[in-house]
Amino acid sequence: MTVRALEELIELLRQNGHKITPQRRVILELLSQDDSHPTAEQIYQRVLLTMPDISRTTVYNTFRELNDLGELTPVHDLSEGGQRYDTHRQPHHHLYCVQCHKLVDIDHDFEGLDLAPEDTSGYQILNRQVTFYGICPDCQAKRPS
Repeated sequence: MTVRALEELIELLRQNGHKITPQRRVILELLSQDDSHPTAEQIYQRVLLTMPDISRTTVYNTFRELNDLGELTPVHDLSEGGQRYDTHRQPHHHLYCVQCHKLVDIDHDFEGLDLAPEDTSGYQILNRQVTFYGICPDCQAKRPS
């Protein structure tokens, strides 16, 4: 799975009527290099290192715009650190460490996971996402034997 390249993100925003400011460019650059499922706040804190006068609103608005365009996908119900976003657009699933909160993409098809129409309670299913919760190898190595 790959994250869309920086120039592709810039072109997509331009095509949809968004200006590419220096602040937005830095946000897009960070997102195009990040597969850690960051929160908007985490990206804001990283942008602050190079652009100390950037507003939090600029980062959150850019996340909203990318989400509206299908370039970011919210990852639900993981930790209390804020809404995390997935930069990979292809359908996939996750491994989540309950200790360090690391979130890793897995590309695995779970045959039979679809719901039969009679089991959807009338919902139109738009997406599915499986998250396995566990303890990552790094956290396991830190545990006393």
